[in-house]
Amino acid sequence: MFFDWYLPLFFKKKKVKKIKKEIKIILSKLYNKLYFKNNFFVHRDFHCQNLIKVGKNVAVIDSQDALIGNPAYDLVSLVDDVRIKTSHKIKNKIYDYYLNKSPRNITINSKKFLSDFNILSVQRSLKIIGIFSRLFIRDNKKIFLKYIPYAWRLLDLRMSSETFVELRKILNTNIPKKIKRKKIFK
Repeated sequence: MFFDWYLPLFFKKKKVKKIKKEIKIILSKLYNKLYFKNNFFVHRDFHCQNLIKVGKNVAVIDSQDALIGNPAYDLVSLVDDVRIKTSHKIKNKIYDYYLNKSPRNITINSKKFLSDFNILSVQRSLKIIGIFSRLFIRDNKKIFLKYIPYAWRLLDLRMSSETFVELRKILNTNIPKKIKRKKIFK
């Protein structure tokens, strides 16, 4: 989505193809670093808008994309939801609450879980930037454009570790801050 819908807004096909090739190699390396196996139920669209209070309980809706996946994915969806800006303190509080309620194999491997969380957050943010660009281009839904700069901020936040040096370099070299902050494209 990122390569097919976002990058073409700013770059010619040749440059898009070059960036796509470089980033896909790096993303493959990052995915190979994921520690936890895909053996957890994953909603894949787990965020506040899909949670409904029913009496004293919370119901989850919109589960048609659910599958078996990495245990960090739904937490990423909730903590790094681009439609709701939250402080680092709130993000950390939700993350810590999840970790405290998690199965033992996650808590004893908390550093590996955090690494998986960051990798999946980066992947998801790139995907969301692409999806929101597609909604703008294909469906004329301009409302989603306002979320793209925050998605870039989340990407920068999650790419702060050494794990993301190569990806950070390619993104920062090819996509200037001016473009990342842009809310209206055309």
